[in-house]
Amino acid sequence: MGRIAGQTSKLLHINVLGDERGALTVLEGNATIPFDIRRVFYIYGTAQGVRRGFHAHYKTRQALVCVSGSCKVYLNNVTRTTDVLLDSPTKVLLLEPNDWHEMYDFSEDCVLLVLASRLYDAEDYIRDYDKFIEVYG
Repeated sequence: MGRIAGQTSKLLHINVLGDERGALTVLEGNATIPFDIRRVFYIYGTAQGVRRGFHAHYKTRQALVCVSGSCKVYLNNVTRTTDVLLDSPTKVLLLEPNDWHEMYDFSEDCVLLVLASRLYDAEDYIRDYDKFIEVYG
């Protein structure tokens, strides 16, 4: 199958709105988030030293934002590996399907919000690293 042309995960910086009462950050499908948002979930209460994720997707795009606390995300799209620190509700990681990803180093107060372009489908997950290399390598 090979790499999907033009799909590269990237960090977006979202504008802060608000006034003396406090801050407001807006995430809108097909605007600040470049896809229809079909599913929303969040990860929290992750124990110290635990890594989450360990998969890629065939089709699902995701946007990850730490609405509280911080965590790091390891990305591997076969041609590059990188670690991204999510430590602000104004940082959004646009995660493309062709990136193997692992979330780690969760702060105690971390709440990681995930916006997904597709409803949950177990068949869309690539949970075996060798299969990931076969598909995207």
